[in-house]
Amino acid sequence: MPASQHVPVPHQRAAPQAAPGSAGDGPLNLLVIEDDPAGTFTVHELLDAAGPRIRIRTARNLTEAERLLTDDIHCILLDLALPGRDPDDELAALRHLLLLAPHHAVLALTPSGHAERAAEAVRVGAQDYLFRDELDGRLLSRAIRYAVERKRADTAQYKLAESKLRAQENARLERGLLPTPLLDGSDLRFAARYRPGRSRALLGGDFYDTVRTPDGTVHAMIGDVCGHGPDEAALGVELRIAWRALTFAGLCGDDLLSTLQEVLEHERDSEEIFATLCTVDIAPDGRSAGLCLAGHPAPLIALDGRAQLLPYENGGPALGLLPRARWPRRQVQLGREWGLLMYTDGLIEGRTDAGSGQRLGQDGMLEMINTQLASGLRGESLLEAAVTRARELNGGELTDDVAVVLLERKRGDRNGRRA
Repeated sequence: MPASQHVPVPHQRAAPQAAPGSAGDGPLNLLVIEDDPAGTFTVHELLDAAGPRIRIRTARNLTEAERLLTDDIHCILLDLALPGRDPDDELAALRHLLLLAPHHAVLALTPSGHAERAAEAVRVGAQDYLFRDELDGRLLSRAIRYAVERKRADTAQYKLAESKLRAQENARLERGLLPTPLLDGSDLRFAARYRPGRSRALLGGDFYDTVRTPDGTVHAMIGDVCGHGPDEAALGVELRIAWRALTFAGLCGDDLLSTLQEVLEHERDSEEIFATLCTVDIAPDGRSAGLCLAGHPAPLIALDGRAQLLPYENGGPALGLLPRARWPRRQVQLGREWGLLMYTDGLIEGRTDAGSGQRLGQDGMLEMINTQLASGLRGESLLEAAVTRARELNGGELTDDVAVVLLERKRGDRNGRRA
């Protein structure tokens, strides 16, 4: 087990440089720490007899060793009899050394009568122990190379475990930041698909949400923060949470978007950061809605199995572009049965052919959705088919974040459904 798991590390040295080839082939640099000159000479003599593959530096105490402990040292041979800071702790010198050299392989040297102390040294963090009175050149050379390889393996295993733990923590965090639509009491059906553009991420700069306010109005939103990094993803979460809070507070249309722009301007790292947004508020009877666009693509409305774009003229600019912008709210008629598809531009910016530069665009997406509607797809099946088809046309994964939200109203529906 790596020493850094046993002892707190106040400062970190760089990891030792790799020896040429493997530890079994290239020369290694050994730092010997003991206060007995005759013992030091014995180590030199033993290793000289084993061959010229190990270079030796010597130190009489830990203070001197710290000056000699450069990054090209591969292994340290420490005499456990060396006095440490705590006279009541037989391994005080070893504990201090592990603080100084958390990335280096350490061998403990002790007389054969101190087997328990030698075993305890390994439990504390040394890679192995050697009995002074049983040493020979071949044993010492083999132990040094074994210690170096074991330290490398322990370090790699520790980094892998650390990486897995960090990935699990990030996944739990990002999964908790994805929205849970609040549609209790609504007769609308809800479905969503979300694919971040960043590799190994669950959350991107796209965001969406859907809530039902006490008056029975269903409010839906989808947006896109420019950029693809973790900062943009965090800003998207902030905007979504702010949107939900402001919606429950009774804001709508221009008042809502103006306040969201203030949030964006306050939270963004650069004045170049902006966000597009589409908001829809659906009347309690489900037959009409108010639509606001802030530089965002217009949603699709599916009526009688055929989709078309909702009106997108007279929309406002993206949030964060103009300080005193306005976002007019447009009233649209929905009818008794309909499907409303909201999406981010990641869905329409993919190519229509892997070898061409032509983008899918809104017209291509409209044709694709109508083909899928004609084949009888609805709800989550429709969204999954749309995203899958966009990837197929692109010839692989879409590079931008993709969010797609579908709200449907069907005759006879009584209860809403969460994705």
